[in-house]
Amino acid sequence: MATDKKLMSGNQAIARGAFEAGVKFASGYPGTPSTEILETIVQYKEIYSEWASNEKTALEASMGACFAGARSITTMKHVGLNVAADALMTLAYTGVKGGMVIIVADDPAMHSSQNEQDTRHYGRFAKIPVLEPSDSMEAKEMIKNAMDISEKFDTPVIFRTITRVSHGESLVTFSERKESSLSLSFDKQNAKYVMIPAYAKKRHTVVEDRFKKLKGFAEETPLNQIEMNSPEIGIITSSIAYQYCKEAFPEASYLKLGMSWPLPDKKIIEFSKKVKKLYV
Repeated sequence: MATDKKLMSGNQAIARGAFEAGVKFASGYPGTPSTEILETIVQYKEIYSEWASNEKTALEASMGACFAGARSITTMKHVGLNVAADALMTLAYTGVKGGMVIIVADDPAMHSSQNEQDTRHYGRFAKIPVLEPSDSMEAKEMIKNAMDISEKFDTPVIFRTITRVSHGESLVTFSERKESSLSLSFDKQNAKYVMIPAYAKKRHTVVEDRFKKLKGFAEETPLNQIEMNSPEIGIITSSIAYQYCKEAFPEASYLKLGMSWPLPDKKIIEFSKKVKKLYV
């Protein structure tokens, strides 16, 4: 029911968002802080879910599902995206059919990891959008936003969460599941899905044109919001850092980046002109 509310971790909320977004296929490789996403998805029988032998095969399985028109997700932690990077870079060229979201859980301060990485750099590398929630409710809703962006711009979307969002809890309001209108069928399009050099060269132009459109979208989307309070201090922030800043500086003004790549350059300049001191 749309009125149901529940205290959920970010990972549980992401799973709920996948359900509400009409996701049909989910694959992943376990790794803290991402593991509980797929462990929660298994309770939603409308979604076929499976563990893969590694992150690359998880991503490739989800790619196959999205090429057939199914909304799909794949889950991993930050070091896992290194394993899946080969498939990711080609997916950036082929684009999708059904929405495709790659959920990556970063681990600042290495609570359970061998290194620190910032997955946003993969968004820059592949020229695909990156979304970042700051709490559980946003995590649930942003999965739906990510699916819509994926299908609108024919692109995979990186959904970056971090330990304190994945494992922190906040109140989540439920909505009904909305099934995708796409039919499940594979359309054989070699020029779109087979990245031999002759086709890849043409798809590179598509990637560049798409990125220009994504830049324009970043300026307009409500995922990036200016919150004007005192003009003395302005803070540009995202993810859990937004929550920390709001607690420490409640009177400050904020540019909150829910879509942190591509950056909304014009909105950043606009915000900077409204405040006396700016922190990023």
